[in-house]
Amino acid sequence: MEYEAVIGLETHVQLKTKSKMWCGCPNEFGAEPNTNVCPVCLGLPGVLPVANEEALRLTALTGFLLNCTIPRSAKFDRKNYFYPDMPKNYQITQYDQPSTANGYVEFEFDGGISRVRITRAHLEEDVGKNFHFERHSGVDFNRAGVPLMEIVSEPDITSAEMAYAYLNALKDILVYGGVSDCDMEKGMVRCDVNVSVRPQSQQELGAKIEIKNMNSFSGVRRALEYEIPRQIDVVRKGGKLSQETRRWDDIACVTETMRSKEMAHDYRYFPEPDLMPFVPSAEWLEEVRRRVVELPLAKKRRFMTDYQLPATDAETFVKDVPLGEYFETMARKSKNPKAIANWVINNLRAKMAESFTALAELKFKPEHLLELLGLVESGKISSRIAQEVFAEMFASGQSPNDIVQSKGLAQVSDTGAVEKFCDEAIAANPKSAEDFRAGKAAALNFLKGQVMKLSKGKANPNLVGEILERKLR
Repeated sequence: MEYEAVIGLETHVQLKTKSKMWCGCPNEFGAEPNTNVCPVCLGLPGVLPVANEEALRLTALTGFLLNCTIPRSAKFDRKNYFYPDMPKNYQITQYDQPSTANGYVEFEFDGGISRVRITRAHLEEDVGKNFHFERHSGVDFNRAGVPLMEIVSEPDITSAEMAYAYLNALKDILVYGGVSDCDMEKGMVRCDVNVSVRPQSQQELGAKIEIKNMNSFSGVRRALEYEIPRQIDVVRKGGKLSQETRRWDDIACVTETMRSKEMAHDYRYFPEPDLMPFVPSAEWLEEVRRRVVELPLAKKRRFMTDYQLPATDAETFVKDVPLGEYFETMARKSKNPKAIANWVINNLRAKMAESFTALAELKFKPEHLLELLGLVESGKISSRIAQEVFAEMFASGQSPNDIVQSKGLAQVSDTGAVEKFCDEAIAANPKSAEDFRAGKAAALNFLKGQVMKLSKGKANPNLVGEILERKLR
């Protein structure tokens, strides 16, 4: 019997706000332990939370980016549990009335476009962080109260690779939209995995196994690559899987049992009495909607369609947004956007990396790159000379025309002058001339190289080829 995996992901994302969810403490990474805290985020008696409006905006923006419905009313709830990193002994979250619901993410996978449905993206608060030492433990509450959004997918994912592709697509959308920096090294994105297996012909889901607190997308992929075969092996041998929570050991590359799964009612959810339900106005939602940006997949498709770029070039500009915007300022004015893309990706990007130069620090104007391309296409300079002109343009900021004129780099297209160079090359290399006449086509390229050497790279290469062939035949 063949088995299939059914996977749903719960992705927790810290929002890009200046302050925490319920108080004015800074939302920042790397501060000394327990320095970004106050009575509110420490849960001291008598304090009252005040919702961070930017966090509410970013959650609604996420709803728009993920094709979700934005309900006319949302409320906050208390999720009760005791744990050392939760100072109030409850977490303020959203339960039955979240800020967004019923969306989807589309992404490239396995040669096509896949879609994973989004159940909800709800707003809550992050918890502190436990530290365990040799003889004692400690808690840093700097992270407690940071705005946290939980994005829950439907169980539409069928493999470890698909989960990895979905998570990367989701991250790209959130970064593009300015919702979160999604820096995994700073703990801004964490993921819980829900996975079960079932016979391929069966509609009923198998026992759901949760793998908690994955802090890297590659870790999610590795955990699923282990857990799916483990579950299949259990059921094939006649064993029974029970709902439970497991942890991933990234060193041993195995999942291990943590506890039997707690049901939702164990948390004793009830409406947060200190916060009114949130009822966004049409004007407020329209203001948020104006912050919606073009999504990565849509941008890639547009670059391929509008500028006839191959997928690899379009992907480069999607991943590097400033570079893509720089390219597009010139591509709109050019009849040959592919040539512009080649110069930006192969030459400009390499030169910037080599010299540690940012786009804002470039000495030349974008129009100069268009001018350089025009010189090549018109035959005024060769591609080799263009490289030399570009290096000077990058260093000095001078226009290509000025560099070509001041250095005498204009391409030689005078037939008489080129014929003279060709005659010299043929006379100096009679063996190569005979080889070409004998049918060895590669000999012509050698002679072309000799002509270009004699002309110091200035001879028009197309004219060189025509004259050599004529003379040798």
